[in-house]
Amino acid sequence: MGRRRRLSGCELSDAWRAAHPAAVAVDGLLNRMKTRTIRAWSWVHKWSSLVSTVFLLMLCLTGLPLVFTHELEHVLLDEVWAPANPGGEGLNLDEVLATALSRHPGDVPAFMSFDEDRPVVNVTSRAPDAPAGQFNFQPIDQTSGDAAPLVAGHPVMEFLLQLHTDMFLGLAGMLFLGGMGLLLIVAVVSGVVLYAPFMRRLPFGTLRLEKAPRTRWLDWHNLLGVVTVAWVLVVGATGVVNTLATPILAYWKDTALADLTAAHVAPAAPGEWASLDAAVERARAALPGRTLQFVAFPGTEFTTDHHYAVFFHGDTPLTTHLTTPALIDVRTGELAAVAESPWYVKALSLSQPLHFGDYGGLGLKIVWALLDFATIIILGSGLYLWLTKKRRAA
Repeated sequence: MGRRRRLSGCELSDAWRAAHPAAVAVDGLLNRMKTRTIRAWSWVHKWSSLVSTVFLLMLCLTGLPLVFTHELEHVLLDEVWAPANPGGEGLNLDEVLATALSRHPGDVPAFMSFDEDRPVVNVTSRAPDAPAGQFNFQPIDQTSGDAAPLVAGHPVMEFLLQLHTDMFLGLAGMLFLGGMGLLLIVAVVSGVVLYAPFMRRLPFGTLRLEKAPRTRWLDWHNLLGVVTVAWVLVVGATGVVNTLATPILAYWKDTALADLTAAHVAPAAPGEWASLDAAVERARAALPGRTLQFVAFPGTEFTTDHHYAVFFHGDTPLTTHLTTPALIDVRTGELAAVAESPWYVKALSLSQPLHFGDYGGLGLKIVWALLDFATIIILGSGLYLWLTKKRRAA
């Protein structure tokens, strides 16, 4: 029996290439990529990740319970309440407003919203000299005028929401977190570019569990990163849009509503305002078949200094997040315009439910939470890989 001839290195290479045509094609592409290009993308990926990792971890950790805000608050704040005169005629909106303001003398109304599951009208007001963002909130039982229980968020959930939104720094905090969101998008895109060069010799999804811990974490980092790339881009982009809410609304007010303010010299005093109840009915007639959501009073960021803005939304899972205001002249009570939202305001309206997965029921929220947890692993493993590399280099 003859001896088996050993294959040479060239023959082994040819055999491997014949057995892995896809890998050969990828190698051909990657060989055309300059080493300098790969190093540049590596630098972008490393520093966009490192600069933003701590803040992104904070956003992921606070966002995890916020996905289930409605479910958690239903458990934590479940309070039985019944209106004083169920089935009664109820107060009109002018009477509700007068009742609420009588409990905060000197206040100017800012907003009025309406509970969907109970006959309660929520009146938000503020003192003329109050600091920005400081309001008084008064729920009114519309059947009697009595104060209704305040259905506010649980203190822990409110703390997490504020930390997640602006880190208690107002607009500056929102814009800073928006910058971190942009760095996240850059890190994801650069990670996708680098995935092929670093994983070209391995089948997709390989986990080298028998290797050293750093290699195992590298494989998990790469696998979870490429699997969740679409979701992370969507959540990151919608998060950035949410941080721009204040400038978006200011731009809408200064451009789309500019023509409505040109005819007026000075704002009307609250004592000169037309009937709120009649204004809402006139707005309802202009937008039939829609659900009343809230009223913005003159001088707030959602309207001009001269108009009630009466906001309505649709009844489908999509249109319930899209609002359309009817603007009512505060002096005459006449319809001034139906201000259809421009595309950038619609994008803002849709970004929040898409950001938290709040449009497809509990099942979608669970998926959102699992993807959020995967992102926490990606961020943590990336930080671990950088620290261990620095330690090995030292």
